[in-house]
Amino acid sequence: MKSAITVRRQLLPPAALLRVARLALRAPGDSPFVLLAATHGVVIWLWPSSSLIALGTWWNLNTIAHNFIHRPFFRGSALNRCFALYLTALLGVPQTLWRERHLAHHADRRWRLRYSRPLAIESFVVLATWGTMLLLRPDFWLSRYLPGYLAALMLCAVHGHYEHAGGTVSHYGRLYNWMFFNDGYHCEHHARPGRSWRALPQLRAAAARTSRWPAVLRWLDDLPGRHRLRPVCGLLNMLERLVLRSPACQAFVVRCHARALTRLATRLGRPRTVAIVGGGLFPRTALVVRRVLPEAELTVIDASPANLRAAHGLVRPPVRWVDAWYDPQRHGGFDLVVFPLAYVGDREALYASPPAPVVLIHDWIWRRRGRGVVVSFWLLKRLNLVEACEPRRC
Repeated sequence: MKSAITVRRQLLPPAALLRVARLALRAPGDSPFVLLAATHGVVIWLWPSSSLIALGTWWNLNTIAHNFIHRPFFRGSALNRCFALYLTALLGVPQTLWRERHLAHHADRRWRLRYSRPLAIESFVVLATWGTMLLLRPDFWLSRYLPGYLAALMLCAVHGHYEHAGGTVSHYGRLYNWMFFNDGYHCEHHARPGRSWRALPQLRAAAARTSRWPAVLRWLDDLPGRHRLRPVCGLLNMLERLVLRSPACQAFVVRCHARALTRLATRLGRPRTVAIVGGGLFPRTALVVRRVLPEAELTVIDASPANLRAAHGLVRPPVRWVDAWYDPQRHGGFDLVVFPLAYVGDREALYASPPAPVVLIHDWIWRRRGRGVVVSFWLLKRLNLVEACEPRRC
């Protein structure tokens, strides 16, 4: 007796499936979007984490859903309506709302919410999907889905803002444009919004405003230059205060930093004295050094008395607390010095002339210097190890 799979293959062989797909789609270049939309749904079903919900929703809205707005993928209107309903349920955003708001942006006119039958149906789909999750898995909806969904909307807001801050801006990085289907060619897209994503690189405008960062990371354009470090430090300190309020966040950052320091431990030797610069607020570095190098004498140097008071009760003694700005001339003689990501000073000088035999410098994940390891992709952070006298130079 023939199996069901054999019967299905005889009824509709693979070649016929391909022909049906080609007939249904408006253009062959749209097939990756349909396949990836289906894959997105499967991934969220199998691994429903807040991170995947946030990143997947943000990515989909700016790739699949965005391209679907400008060039509906299917020849038949019924298939397009079904696909819009699927995206609506998957992303939690009515696609009619997404489309009208985006097209108003392209037309440079103010968007106003208007009732329509498709919008009402899609809104019902969103509410029905959320209601089902709340009924069957209220813990999942509150602890994973909702935080991931809100994070995705925040990412989309940052993404949209920086794509047009001061005028439309393009980014020509290969990796980003491969992952986001040439979304970086944004000036070119605004000039010809109806063109396929595949055609955008050929339309590259010589006079386009550009950034070396993708839109969601474009705030990093403000980082270079020591005169701009203090606002960045204020942002990082604000994030530190948020960590102080969450034991789960504290455990996460300590775990990430401990893993990174452990990987570098064989290069540290056995330092007797360790200075930690800027170790106030949540003293994750002091906690990690105490764990990985339990015999080392710790000195925490921070110019904020309030930060030192906040950190004092979190690290078991003995620890020497120094209320001062770090100065390599005044604070010398340490075997190991650790510098934070929010260090206010000449970071390049630390790399060029390390102020101790071994120096550990927290830096952005893309700034690999010396012997470095990634602390966490989610924190955009790495830990670089620099020795005052590396073997190849001595």
